[in-house]
Parts: sequence; structure tokens; C-alpha cells
Amino acid sequence: MSSIDSQRRVLSGMRPTGRLHLGHLYGVIHNWVKLQHEYECFFFVADWHALTTHYEDPHIIEDSIWDMVIDWLAAGVSPSAATLFIQSKVPEHAELHLLLSMMTPLGWLERVPSYKDMQDNLKDKDINTYGFLGYPLLQSADILIYQAGHVPVGADQVAHVELTREVARRFNHLYGKSSDFEEIARSAVAKMGKKVGRLYDELRKKYQEQGDQEALERAQALLREQGNITLGDRERLFGYLEGGGKIILAEPQAKLTAAAKMPGLDGRKMSKSYDNIIALREEVDDINRKVKTMPTDPARVRRTDPGDPAKCPVWQFHEIFSDQNTRDWVQAGCRSAGIGCLQCKQPVIDAIVAELTPIRERARQFESNPDMVKAIISEGSEKARDSARDTLHDVRQAMGLNYR
Repeated sequence: MSSIDSQRRVLSGMRPTGRLHLGHLYGVIHNWVKLQHEYECFFFVADWHALTTHYEDPHIIEDSIWDMVIDWLAAGVSPSAATLFIQSKVPEHAELHLLLSMMTPLGWLERVPSYKDMQDNLKDKDINTYGFLGYPLLQSADILIYQAGHVPVGADQVAHVELTREVARRFNHLYGKSSDFEEIARSAVAKMGKKVGRLYDELRKKYQEQGDQEALERAQALLREQGNITLGDRERLFGYLEGGGKIILAEPQAKLTAAAKMPGLDGRKMSKSYDNIIALREEVDDINRKVKTMPTDPARVRRTDPGDPAKCPVWQFHEIFSDQNTRDWVQAGCRSAGIGCLQCKQPVIDAIVAELTPIRERARQFESNPDMVKAIISEGSEKARDSARDTLHDVRQAMGLNYR
């Protein structure tokens, strides 16, 4: 695939672990709806990824897959504008993951920041498994199998995209160079002298086998200091150090998305695990009940007590859903006790109902026609497989496995 095609392609996925809520709508889906009209988009249900933390209780995955797809469709993700598919229906992901695992240093996976973070945050689950350690590499395979040039992520996921770039670079270095590249590069190393050449080799090995960034920087500085090699040899040794030759796997770029601003009903991040969500198909009566029982500024014990919106979780919803006039009304009324908390909550209820009513109505159409939903995924999965097969053909050929 050409770099131009790669730069036009976006890949993103979501784990099926329950129905989607307002946090997903504002954190991911609104962005997908926009991207599908600007790029060639592949959006997938990451069911294999869900198994990394739910392998002991997989029924939640099966129960959630179709609900999640219906939520996507109801919220405006269009199968005519994007390719929608289920990860496990494209087995090429798994084969590329296996092949990449053969040449990815273990240290690269162990230093992914989220690896330790999730171990600390999920102490109630036994995730000391190969699958959990390797899930960032499976993410890399998800991206690389489609030669996606852009991956929409939040700041906490940038390290995963950087790992994917390193994996692609290493793969291209190992399998994309010309047949005489190694011989020419070794000749250039010899020209630097035994001592410098030995140091270069040591630093190169540390970087390629352990992902040691300091070793990479030291080796690059070493090459810049060399006055007894040609410019061509220097550039060749930079490539030998980092990877060079034919680009088989395109290096993706992280496409940073704005941090999700949607709070939960209790002021914390909206999350099913906190039981503080409003689902995309929440009924109107339930929206009313949930918002009306939200906690408010604890200083407002009585209706006549003034409050501070900054200390009230409801204000965070006003910042998302209300216009400036309504926000000014809330600020003045709360601080002066001119309005009560139920009055303050009503515009939030009205705005959420207005946002979710059309989604809920469209979802009913898909719920009543499950065969259509499955046909959309079946067609998308076949389209995804066609693209994935092309990449895997090139990978197998590069690795000497195209003899079937």
C-alpha cells in the first residue's frame, strides 16, 4: 500500500463489555461519525481484547457485541461510510499477531505504561496471563494489518501507537531490506574502526532487543561524530540501527482526540463499574430519576442555602449540555439560592432526553431487525478480510512463508 493510501485510512475499535453510555458517545462515537466522512475508516468490535480481562466470564462479551453494534448504528456510524466488523471474524489479526510476536522483544511489552497500571487497577482479576501481556502487540496487529496511517486515541493510549511504530520499524528492518543490505552495512561498520564499531554494535543490539531508547540516542550521536565514513555510509548505518529498506508495514500516527469530558452521575468518570452511567438507550423515566437523585453541593442542606456550582456534579453536565444563558442562570441562581437543585437539574434532563431520544428510536429499528445488523457485520468483516489478506500476503512473503 502506498503512503498516500495509508494516510487516508483510520482504524479504531471498542471492547464489548456492556451497553454504551454517554461517556462513549462523547469520548468516541461522535468522533467516529466525523472521521467516517473524512477518511477510509475501519471500526471493529474488539472481542479478542475483551477476553484479556473477561476470559473467566466470556458470556458478557457475546451478550454485548450486538448491543454495541446497534448503539453505533443508532448514534450515526454508517456502514455505507465505514467498514464495521468483528475482530474474531478476521483471523488474519491473529496470524499477524503470532508472526509479530516472533520478532518483538519482551522488554517492549513489559514497558508499556498501561501494563503495570491495569495490573494495579484490576487486582480483583487474575490477569497474569500471556494474553494480557501481549494485548498491546495484538493492538499493533489490528492497526498494521490494515496499514492504517491514523489511530484516534486519547493521551493515555499514545504509548500503544508508539509501540506499533517500533514494531513496524523493526519488521521493515528485518524483512524489508535488499539482499545485500547487511553486507554493505557491515562493511560500513568496519570502516569506523574496531573500538567504535564494537560500541555501535552493542548499542544497536540494546535498542533492537531491549527497546533501549538511550542506546539508540547514543548510537545516533556516535554516527554523527564519525569523520571517516561517507555520508551514504552514515545514512545506511542510521537505517541499519533503526530499520530500513522496503516499507512492508506502514508506521501509524496517533490521532489525538480531546479528552472525554463526560462525568458520571456522582462526579467521577462515567463508568459501568461505578454504576454512575446514563446508557444511550436509557428510557426517559430512568433519565429523570437518575438526574433528579444526583448529589449536589453538600452546602445546600436547605432550599434557602446558597451553593457553589463548582462543587456540584450537576454543573459538569451544564458545561456540556447547556448554552451560555442557561449556565449564567445556574451560576446566579445557585449562588443566591434563587433556584432549587431540582430546578437546576431540569435543563440537564431536557438536554439529555433530546440527545438520546432519536438514538433510542433508531436503535429500536435495528433491535427489531437483527438479521440486518448481522448482515452489516458480515459484509464488513468480509471487506476487512480482503484488505487484511493483502497485507498478510506481503508479510508471509517477506518472512519466507509464502510457499503454501
